[in-house]
This record gives sequence, C-alpha cells and structure tokens, in this order.
Amino acid sequence: MSVTGTPVLPDVKVDENRSDAFAAKMMTMVNHGGLALMMSIGHRTGLFDVMAQMPPATQTEIALAASLNERYVQEWLSAMVVGKVVDYDATNKIFHLPAEHAGWLTRSSSPDNLAVMTQFFSVLGSVEDEIVDCFQNGGGVPYSSYHRFHEVMAEESAQTVVAGLKENILSLVPGLIDKLTAGITVLDVGCGSGRAVNQMAKLFPKSAFVGYDLSEEAIQNGKTEATQMGLTNSRFQAKNATDFGDAGTYDLITAFDAIHDQARPDLVLSQIHQALKQDGIFLMQDIAGSSYLEKNKAHPLGTFLYTISCLHCMTVSLAQPDGMGLGALWGEEQAVKMLNDAGFSKVDVEQLPHDFMNNYYVAAR
Repeated sequence: MSVTGTPVLPDVKVDENRSDAFAAKMMTMVNHGGLALMMSIGHRTGLFDVMAQMPPATQTEIALAASLNERYVQEWLSAMVVGKVVDYDATNKIFHLPAEHAGWLTRSSSPDNLAVMTQFFSVLGSVEDEIVDCFQNGGGVPYSSYHRFHEVMAEESAQTVVAGLKENILSLVPGLIDKLTAGITVLDVGCGSGRAVNQMAKLFPKSAFVGYDLSEEAIQNGKTEATQMGLTNSRFQAKNATDFGDAGTYDLITAFDAIHDQARPDLVLSQIHQALKQDGIFLMQDIAGSSYLEKNKAHPLGTFLYTISCLHCMTVSLAQPDGMGLGALWGEEQAVKMLNDAGFSKVDVEQLPHDFMNNYYVAAR
C-alpha cells in the first residue's frame, strides 16, 4: 500500500509508513465493523448455538438445523469464514465452529458470551441520525428512541450482574449475605428490566426488594418476569431517581451500571444517601475507567466505551432537563468524589478478578 491521501495542509510532510499503517488499520476497522453486525445476527438467530453442537456440516445442514433460510445462512457463513470465526473445508464444502471460538460465542458459555455485546452496534446505529442532529443542535436522544435497548441490556446484565450476584458481587460487603438471608429491605435504582431485583428476590425470599427505573417499558418487563417467576417479594415502579423520597427506608441500595446515565447523578446519589437507614450500605457497579482521558488510552475496551457513551449514556442524560451528560467513562475519581459529596462517610472501590469492565463501590452512609 502506498500513500494516496492528500494532506489537508499542502506544506505538511507525510510519513508514508505511518500513513500506510493507518490505512491498514482503517481497512481492518471496516471489516471488523461488518463482522460485528454479522456476529450479532449469528447470536440472535441462534446460529452460533446450533453450530457449536454440530460436527462439520454443509450450509444446507446448518440451515435445516437452525430452521433458517439457506441463502441467508450461506451469506452469513461466508462472512464468518473470511472473518476467521468459522473454519471452512473447500473440498467438501463444510463449515465448522471451533470449540475455542464457541466458548466465547454461545449462550451455553455465558457469562463469557461476547456475542451478546455485538448487538449494541445495531442498537446504537439505529439512532445515528438523531445523534448527528445533537452534534449540530445540542440536546439528547431519549430512551424511547432505542429499539431493543432494554432487551439487549437485560441480556448483558444477566451475564455481568445476575450470574455472579450472590457468589461475587453481594459477597463484597462483609455480612451482607447473612442479612439478606435473615430479611432486609433493598432498593435497586435504575433497575432496567429488573433481572437483578428478581434474582435477588428469588435467592433471598425473606428480604423485600424494590426496583425503580425511569422507563415504563423496563418496569413492565420487571413486573412480567416477577409474575413468571412466582415472586411475591419484589415490586417495581417507574420513578425519577432524582427525587424518589423514601428517607431512612432501606438497609441496602444497589445500582448496576445505572448512575452515570442519570440526568443528575449528584442528586440521585444524594437521594440514595437519604433513603438508606443509618447503618445502610450503597453498592454501586459502574464502568471501570478513569476520569482522565490519558489514563484510558490503554483501556482494552476504551474505544467501545466512549462510543456507547456518546451514542447512549451521555445523550440519554442530556435528553432530560438539566442533564449533566457525564457519560460512561465519568471515571473512578469523579465517582468517588460525588459519593463523598453526597454524604457517604466511607467509600471502598473493589474489583472482581473475572470482570475488568466494572468497579464495585461499597459506600457506607
């Protein structure tokens, strides 16, 4: 590859090696962008799950096993082969999903199913026109504009939060499991579709659980799941987290990947502090990262996080009155400061060995 790009300034000298390296990076990016969309389809259609259970097979056999249209399966398989996700034997025209790949792409491999995350690209892409308008005119894009967001977020939450709630996350707080077993009152702020609330209610039937979220759609999802699970100790309500009252009501308040999305995280944290009993605990999961850009350059998912921040986290906050728009990478430094400003006397920042994506803040009232 040789330099063909014209410098913006005619007198600027171009380093050809650097230019070629960047062009190669762009080509890789375009290919991987397409691959991410196709992998999302592979997850949603169940193709990865089907192929993981099959020996090497033809496209016809794979389409039949998945109950899908063969022509579409053929094109999808082609993308997977050139994307080096699926192996292909050209002589016998058979395809195979290696076990080493299936372990990161199938529902049975959860919570390690990375194909779940690829769904965010199409979800975010659906609001691109509205985001471009925000670049030009300011403002934000409301939750209601995001098709399938709560569905995808619930699936992601099932992996990152629900799967390890008792063994990993709740165990970060000394003695909390015993208290939950005996029976306490718990609130989850920004509960989304309520997966965490309902899982905790199932695990600890003597405790009472409440979920608040701004989205009526998400709240209805939580109610429906609670009914399906036969739970009587969980309830859900659509509420603005900046002013929900409940002073001195809860032994434990949780927030899983929710605070940075709020219009006014400072007011939400203050409300949480007030809603806790005197010896209550706030357990907050949020994106692991720094408040300083230069410290995030080495983050393994830094580009993705700034992208999802711009196209979702930041803009849904700015879509609300007085939204601060902190974004996904508001950072550990700012999170700790805001917790202290809200009145929390002690804040510990914990991490789990298997979860490089998140920090867990244990805040004592």
